[in-house]
Amino acid sequence: MSTEYLPGSCNIGPQEIRSRQMVALFGAVITVITALTLISTDQSKSARLSIFLPAAIFSIGFIQSRSKFCLAYGLAGTFNLGKLGQVSKVASLQDRKADRKTAVLILLKSLALAAVITAVFYALPL
Repeated sequence: MSTEYLPGSCNIGPQEIRSRQMVALFGAVITVITALTLISTDQSKSARLSIFLPAAIFSIGFIQSRSKFCLAYGLAGTFNLGKLGQVSKVASLQDRKADRKTAVLILLKSLALAAVITAVFYALPL
C-alpha cells in the first residue's frame, strides 16, 4: 500500500481508506434496509427510486476506498496520508489539476454505480 502522495492517483493513507470503507459499509447497510422496507411495506414501484441516495453513499465510499483517493480532497487540492485530520495542501497547480480530474471521475463512477443499483432494484419483479 502506497504511503506517498501520487497526483491523480493516491491522496489518502490507510486510516483515510479505512474511513471510506466504513462509509461504504454504512451505505450498503442503509441500502439493504431501504430495499427491505420498500419491499415489505408494499410501496409503489416508483418508490424504489429512493434507493439511489443510500446506493450513492455506498458507491462513493466503495470507489474512494478502492481508488485510494478522496474526491473531496481532490477537489479541494489537499491530501492526507497520515493521521485522520492531518490534511496537507497540494503545492503544484499541475498536481491539483490531475487530482480534480480524478475526483470528478470518481464522482461520475460512483453515480453510475448507484444508478445501476437503482435500476436493477427498480426492475426486479417484486
